[in-house]
Amino acid sequence: MSSKDTCPLCGGTKKSGTTTFTVDGKETLVVIRNVPAIICSLCGNEWLSDEVAANVENIVDEAKNKKHLFEVTQYSEVA
Repeated sequence: MSSKDTCPLCGGTKKSGTTTFTVDGKETLVVIRNVPAIICSLCGNEWLSDEVAANVENIVDEAKNKKHLFEVTQYSEVA
């Protein structure tokens, strides 16, 4: 197993999966489900790729612009 497949925190195995990403802003709570991530099978730590993180930021910004108290949405790639 290569070092890129090993969790730097606990030594567990990192695998592809999905996670739920939550942002608790000042006036809006945003929950994004099914976000692609690399997840440690032992400790559960999660990593997002730069591309996924940028898409998550866009989704959060769009949700905040709607000025809802909370929004729950599915992850989708933003063009």
